[in-house]
Amino acid sequence: MVAEATRHTTPRSSAKTPQKRSLTPTRINTRARLHVDIYFHGTRTRQERASQQQQQQLAMASVALYVVVILAVAAPVTQAVAAAADGKETHIKVYWHDVVSGASPTAVPVARAPTTKASKTFFGAVYAIDDALTEGPGLNSSTLLGRAQGTYVSAGKDALALLMNMNFVFTAGRYNGSSVAIMGRNEVATAVREMAVVGGTGVFRWARGYAQARTHAFDLKTGDATVEYNVFIRHDE
Repeated sequence: MVAEATRHTTPRSSAKTPQKRSLTPTRINTRARLHVDIYFHGTRTRQERASQQQQQQLAMASVALYVVVILAVAAPVTQAVAAAADGKETHIKVYWHDVVSGASPTAVPVARAPTTKASKTFFGAVYAIDDALTEGPGLNSSTLLGRAQGTYVSAGKDALALLMNMNFVFTAGRYNGSSVAIMGRNEVATAVREMAVVGGTGVFRWARGYAQARTHAFDLKTGDATVEYNVFIRHDE
């Protein structure tokens, strides 16, 4: 009985066995995802930087190519303009004979408006011309230097003003085979009219300048006119 009492009264140990702490799968997954995110973020950043650098290089290459093309196109024009600026200056004086009468006129009407006949300025009339250019004022007594070929249009409704569009084509003398293109407004009642030299051929290639016209004679009965032209030309030969 004593033994049984002793056995039953022996106290039980209450100490707990220590347990080891371990990382749960959730914490491991969280760290792994963090490492993966950092890795891919860094990789993506490097790729973006590389892409931006490539785009910048392409943009710089495009700008450089554009500049090269512009310079290549502009160079011949710049050289031509410089050559014209440094070229010769020539003054030519000729007499322009506009013959509208007789059996062989050198200025003939080719078009007109329905109201041209009623207009005091012949507004709307278009003439084709092949007028003689002579060294002196006499049509039959002076040396023929060339022809003025082109058109003029009565372009003034209230004042007799012609739009001149013609070439001075030289057929004799030192400028034989060359020409000068003249265009501008010619108000015939004005003492001096100025028009532009807009081009030329032959020795007058790249020509620019101006022409001044002065009426030398005008026949009120026939309408024939003789006009003195002083042409000032800058050209590259």
